[in-house]
Amino acid sequence: MAPRLVVAPNPFKGSLGSPAAAAAMALGLADAFPDAEVVQVPIADGGEGTVEALVAARDGELVEVEVEGPLGDPVRACFGWLPDATAVVELAAASGLPLVPPDRRDPRLTSTYGFGQLLDEARRRGARRIVAAVGGSATNDGGAGMAQALGVRLLDADGRELPRGGAALARLERIERAGLSPDWQSLEVLVAVDVTNPLTGPEGASAVYGPQKGATPEAVAELEAALEHFAQMIGPDVGRIPGAGAAGGAAAGLIAFLGARLVRGAPLVVDAAGLDAALAGAALVLTGEGRLDRQTAYGKGPAEVARRARRAGVPAALLAGQLGEGWEAVLAEGVSAVESLWEGKPSWEEVVRHTPERLRAAATRVARRLLAG
Repeated sequence: MAPRLVVAPNPFKGSLGSPAAAAAMALGLADAFPDAEVVQVPIADGGEGTVEALVAARDGELVEVEVEGPLGDPVRACFGWLPDATAVVELAAASGLPLVPPDRRDPRLTSTYGFGQLLDEARRRGARRIVAAVGGSATNDGGAGMAQALGVRLLDADGRELPRGGAALARLERIERAGLSPDWQSLEVLVAVDVTNPLTGPEGASAVYGPQKGATPEAVAELEAALEHFAQMIGPDVGRIPGAGAAGGAAAGLIAFLGARLVRGAPLVVDAAGLDAALAGAALVLTGEGRLDRQTAYGKGPAEVARRARRAGVPAALLAGQLGEGWEAVLAEGVSAVESLWEGKPSWEEVVRHTPERLRAAATRVARRLLAG
């Protein structure tokens, strides 16, 4: 009887998205076992690449919308639509750091308004559940722009709508929610996070991530004060929730305005991709990512695949672009074999050009070694 084999890789960042990585692995398994049934389940951690992975894994579709970018310029952004009326929305698609030129990065001014427009388009389309992936933001506005796009009014002492950006929150005096659609009360919103930072404080959004988005020390202090004031307005308890500081505090805004739940990214995406069903009766699962190091074992997609494979009694192998310090930690998570694609330090051009063929060859070698002896 032909074996059932599963491929469930993370993105190989910068070179292959997870669907392309899964396709390369599947070709390698077919080379080793031409009669095998190969099931492709692309995954992600809940950050960038989540939409692509879940649309591919679940035969979904991409919905393109014109929205407001982080600095107000129009951008074309996509969200994923799955057959069960789940919408998968990446904050980075509308409000991501790559959308802002390096010389214009200032999280006092950038806004999550476009992210809110994507969420609202998903609601209008009839979504029953929204999976929000909030990695890669250019913003530090606590999700205020998002809330404004959904109909929430954020007003200053004179009753005027606040302008976009995190710094403006220092002037917030009143929040009016009447414009927020009642649909949100029955719509489940799950937020994929892989950090535990609160909204404010020394481990909060402004102090830890503000400098990565272009904030000077003075801007960090300004943003911290603004978010502390915002936290008092939306409820201090929200700001103290672990993970509320994700995406410049957008996670806190999702909790406060949409009743969202924060969920660890990798398990959420792996669940949504349908990996457990794919593993039933499988003889082997291959997973992988661009760089394997000690962080992989703590919240990354390949480790989640390995854990589930171990529960299902399925051997798991991990293919990595390169091995970093502490990579051995994944062996305790159920990984039976690890193979790297590159030794030394290949050029970026080499990695981009040759990763697919090396991934295919590695999949062939590992499958033959584990299944054929």
